[in-house]
Amino acid sequence: MRYRAFATDYDGTIAHDGIVDEPTLEALRRLRAAGLKVVLVTGRELSSLFNTFAHPDVFDHIVAENGAVLYEPASGAVQTLASPPPPALVEALERAQVPLLVGHSIVATVIPFEHEVLRAIHELRLEWHVIFNKDAVMALPSDVTKATGLAVALRVLNVLPEETVGVGDAENDHAFLRFSGISAAVDNALDEVKELVDVVTRRSRGAGVRELIDRLLSGELEAIVPDSNKHLTRP
Repeated sequence: MRYRAFATDYDGTIAHDGIVDEPTLEALRRLRAAGLKVVLVTGRELSSLFNTFAHPDVFDHIVAENGAVLYEPASGAVQTLASPPPPALVEALERAQVPLLVGHSIVATVIPFEHEVLRAIHELRLEWHVIFNKDAVMALPSDVTKATGLAVALRVLNVLPEETVGVGDAENDHAFLRFSGISAAVDNALDEVKELVDVVTRRSRGAGVRELIDRLLSGELEAIVPDSNKHLTRP
């Protein structure tokens, strides 16, 4: 089999309203039983994820905070892959009364507070960027994306990017989908995401992911030639 790993986004991809249904969990378990590595790539902070998701052990690794954190469920080990938020940034946003979630590295809020975040980054002259995930707004060091986090996870798992199937639904998934060997979007994905992938599922969210897993395990994805214009060789 050409593909040895499966990387998936969480919200809007395997999860609907924060919940992953049992058929989707079972499909992920089938992947691991078939010998594939399974990686979750999410913008969520770990505590936020664990508040709604009780089955992290279905994954070999979890890339959290949009690439800033790597978590290994089997050992419970947490590796921070990016610098912590500058206290001055957090303080400036708190003074501006921006609702915040602060993780190991990520500083997250929601639309329409992106203007305050961008203003603070500019005024503090920080080398940080703002990433959108539908209504969510995330600020991180400029060199941190879901692709950089996935790259670390794949190195640990001894899997090449070109051996990886990636699936997502939103703007912040672009980076890791382009880094994957073959990319997919579930049917409920944003149109701009669908335009940048190799495969669009017929069904939405978990049902679409199960459809993709079935096509992967049956060997059907082997016949699809990824569009080189939609992929990068480096994160």
